[in-house]
Amino acid sequence: MTTYKLQVQDDDAKPHTWRDVYSADGKLQVFTDETSARQALLAQFPVLVKLEQFASGAKRTRVVVVDAFQDIDDAKDE
Repeated sequence: MTTYKLQVQDDDAKPHTWRDVYSADGKLQVFTDETSARQALLAQFPVLVKLEQFASGAKRTRVVVVDAFQDIDDAKDE
């Protein structure tokens, strides 16, 4: 199963530096579907997401696949 996480860019001076988004209890926020991840991103960073929708500046938020090759590594039922 593919999982997704949220990332945010905090520093304009370092555009290639992204940080993962953690919950209040310090755990990495992981989602099982992209739609839920995007909804959580909008709820937590509404200003940044809205600015991106109107192309006002560089991309500052993103949803990424946690392990793009997870389905390859999982055991298959044959």
